[in-house]
Amino acid sequence: MVDINNAIIRDVIIHKVNSSRDSLKLNENVIEVSDEDQESTLRRILLKSFSSASSTYEFSHNIDIDLNTLFKISKDIYGGSDFINSSKNIATHLFTSSRHPGIKDGDLFIAKFDDIKLKDTFHEAIGIYKFENKESFVEITGNDKDNKIGIKFRQGIGSKKPEKACLILFTDDRYTVFLLENSNSETEYWTHDFLGVEPKRDNVNSTNHVLSLTKAFVTEKLPEDHEASRADQIDLLNRSVSFFKQHETFSNSVFEREVLQDENIIESFRTFNNLFKEERKLEWQDNFAIAQDVVKKQARIFKKVLKLDKNFDIYIHGEKSLIERGVEDDGRKFYKIYYNQEM
Repeated sequence: MVDINNAIIRDVIIHKVNSSRDSLKLNENVIEVSDEDQESTLRRILLKSFSSASSTYEFSHNIDIDLNTLFKISKDIYGGSDFINSSKNIATHLFTSSRHPGIKDGDLFIAKFDDIKLKDTFHEAIGIYKFENKESFVEITGNDKDNKIGIKFRQGIGSKKPEKACLILFTDDRYTVFLLENSNSETEYWTHDFLGVEPKRDNVNSTNHVLSLTKAFVTEKLPEDHEASRADQIDLLNRSVSFFKQHETFSNSVFEREVLQDENIIESFRTFNNLFKEERKLEWQDNFAIAQDVVKKQARIFKKVLKLDKNFDIYIHGEKSLIERGVEDDGRKFYKIYYNQEM
């Protein structure tokens, strides 16, 4: 994941994109940040949300990468072109990419950063943020001379994330892009028409994809093909997460042998694997370095709770051999659990 603890804000500029009124208001000056408190506030608004982003993207184009408009502008900024003029080009490109119904107006922040860390290396970067919705806040007014204290109701940008944002790190030839998208608003134009990005083929996405594949297989396909109980599913999910936590590299053959084990399950997994990739248009290598930050994040959504009617929740962390499933003569189902000590 990206590390923003040492990030330095070099420049920030704001433009207004009014798609509904078919207008674009371009700023001629960067924002003056006069003290550390202001910079800290801007850093929180512009960068904090990216600290938990794990999926990585890169610029793409079906003919030539230099024909990707935003890639070309970003490349110019990295090469030292005038930041204000380049930011205007970004705003104009967004305006032309979002001129159809349903797209909201917004304030467009464009920022240039130094010292954003990824994989132990510091990079320059630019951030692009579209704020479509403002939040209300109260400003306290008054002074010590007349002892009058009052309030003003204002609207602005504060604790909420931008509706759409991207952080472009100048890494390799196609750079590394992180995205933030509000799922409740139109995003297709932002990702495809404006940014022109696709998932990056790196170990971060590979780790993400295989964990998502495994979870989908265990919860959807395994019970369908092999009549696996919920306890069996949880056991396989636990073994999968343990594999990723205990290994530095992923090998498809080793994963199948150590985690899936059964030949029939392995065959089902391979078939499901191919369908999963095809339906989602994903690709990853059979061997890659495991991204532990992704494992930590993904492990939280691997459910380990066995819910029995509305009476019991059983948390299963391992040792499937200590739990047995059965059915009474009268049809009632049961689980028998073995343990050595109450905790």
